[in-house]
Amino acid sequence: MSWRANQKPTEPTEELRRENARLRQELERERAERARVERERARLERENTRLKDELEAARRAGARQAAPFSKGAPKRRPRRPGRKPGAAYGRQGQRAVPTVVHETPDVPVATTCPDCGGPVRAPHVAAQYQEDLPPVVPIVRRFDIHVGECCGCRRRVQGRHPLQTSDALGAAAVQLGPQAIALAVLLNKQFGLSFGKMAALFRARFGLHVTPSALVRALHRAAVQSEPTYAALCETVRTSPVVVPDETGWKVGGLLHWLWVFATATTTVYRICAGRGFDEAASVLGADFAGGLGRDGWAPYRQFVEAFHQTCLNHLLKRCRTLQRDHPRARFPARVAAVLHHALDVRDRRAAGTISAHGVDVARGHLFQQMLDVLAQPGMLPEMQRCARHLIVDLPALFSFLVDPDLDATNWRAEQAIRPAVVTRKVCGGGNRSQRGADTQQVLTSILRTAHQRGLDSSDVLTTLLGAPAPTVSPHFYPTGVSVN
Repeated sequence: MSWRANQKPTEPTEELRRENARLRQELERERAERARVERERARLERENTRLKDELEAARRAGARQAAPFSKGAPKRRPRRPGRKPGAAYGRQGQRAVPTVVHETPDVPVATTCPDCGGPVRAPHVAAQYQEDLPPVVPIVRRFDIHVGECCGCRRRVQGRHPLQTSDALGAAAVQLGPQAIALAVLLNKQFGLSFGKMAALFRARFGLHVTPSALVRALHRAAVQSEPTYAALCETVRTSPVVVPDETGWKVGGLLHWLWVFATATTTVYRICAGRGFDEAASVLGADFAGGLGRDGWAPYRQFVEAFHQTCLNHLLKRCRTLQRDHPRARFPARVAAVLHHALDVRDRRAAGTISAHGVDVARGHLFQQMLDVLAQPGMLPEMQRCARHLIVDLPALFSFLVDPDLDATNWRAEQAIRPAVVTRKVCGGGNRSQRGADTQQVLTSILRTAHQRGLDSSDVLTTLLGAPAPTVSPHFYPTGVSVN
């Protein structure tokens, strides 16, 4: 074979080598580009997760009862405040004419016109009423207390007047009366006024010179006198056929605690605990509570296995609205909301008497099956699947209000009961400074809220408790001879 014949296969081999090298370079570039894309994708996924977490945190902060009062920037073109003219004015109303008149000043008109000086003819008389507060002068009482000694056991015995709020003598002989302490309880526990402001108000408006620390001790004393009544309220809640609980954050000595509320139609009990679990809820309800439990989706409530549960539909509907806003093309939240709204329509028809009890039972069975069909197809989005898992767990408690008419479809009763405490928390720095203050808070707020529910004068309730010789159950709540249960 000649030299030229030997050179013929060499040229294609060089071309293949060059092509192979070029392809290797392109492969390396593709690998580098792929690695860059993977890093960018991972970065975007982390950014997406972070933004979702921030969005969820912002939503929770906006919905949380401890959120600031501000609703954001003011509108650029707000509507004028006040009543609107014409049909948009609303219902006409005025203050009712007082039935009792204490003074009747006569207000004559001038005999000459103040503008032109002409004579004024005999006028007609028109009535104007004014309701005012009288000047308040404190009442100072001196109790001449007789102190004796038992001839048998040599024990010291002293008298007690119904208007006394304390048996203290000597250096602590000057005390606040029951009306003043009752007002202090109302101002602090119901209206959220601080002890410093209360002391200033008592001094400026009522002429009572009292220090904030004296008011603190007076409220502690009122709580001690109310302890048996508080225990009786707890027993009433524990034995009630329907209870609606809820909880919110509360500070005690700067540390996070939880303010629990247990509400019925006529009784409300507050309890401040260090935790937010089943043990804290069972400390009031009892672990074997077997009544109706209208609650939100907080997992520890499900541990009351003997109770007849109803989960709050308003929380679920709000979650559906959020999912619809985040994922407009998803069908799952709209289908869930439609079933829940249908259940509420059945409830309204039952209240109006347009559907029989048998019809309600049949509708409940259909609603249960419809919800099962919806939950079988939540879609591929993780948010939808998470919501579906929650609904599957709470499925037995979705339509209990269609079985027991005394059960509400929402936990509104507890939400309403917890709202005043949240306002107090915002005004008074988040809670109580000590455990004793927390104990006083839960006792007195329970007394005030229950008195409001039962249409009682809270001042009468408190003054009666303060005047008792020893802590006792309030006769306003539980008259003599009536069982607590």
